[in-house]
Parts: sequence; structure tokens; C-alpha cells
Amino acid sequence: MNADEERMKELLREALPPLGEDQEPTTDLWPAMLRRLDTRQAESLSGWVWFDGALLVGLVGALAVFPTAIPLLLYYL
Repeated sequence: MNADEERMKELLREALPPLGEDQEPTTDLWPAMLRRLDTRQAESLSGWVWFDGALLVGLVGALAVFPTAIPLLLYYL
């Protein structure tokens, strides 16, 4: 190996701490994730957000303009 590779290995060893056998997170992240999901569900009315409605309106509008696409849509559903 040349000097550049040795220097790079040395810099990486200094920058990254060694990993032990039992490295675990200090806190449990699952309760925080459940709280976040609960707050998001409470924010939306009946589980729908505005983007869902916009996609539905766009799909209905596209099918009204292009009715020949209905069989194609049904095929992929």
C-alpha cells in the first residue's frame, strides 16, 4: 500500500468510533413513532388529507376527458 492509502485509513479510524458488539440506541424510538402517527391521524379529517382529494378529482377529470382509459385503469387495478 502506498502512503495515501495508509493516511486515508488513519483518518477514517480517527473519524469513526469503533463499534462494539452490543451497540444499541440509548432510547426506544417506537413510542415516539406511535405518538407521531397518532397526531397525524388526529390532524386529518376522517383519514383524508387535501392531497388525496386532489388526486381523486384529477383522476375523475382525466377519465371524463379520456373515457377510453377506463379499461386500462381497471386492468391495472
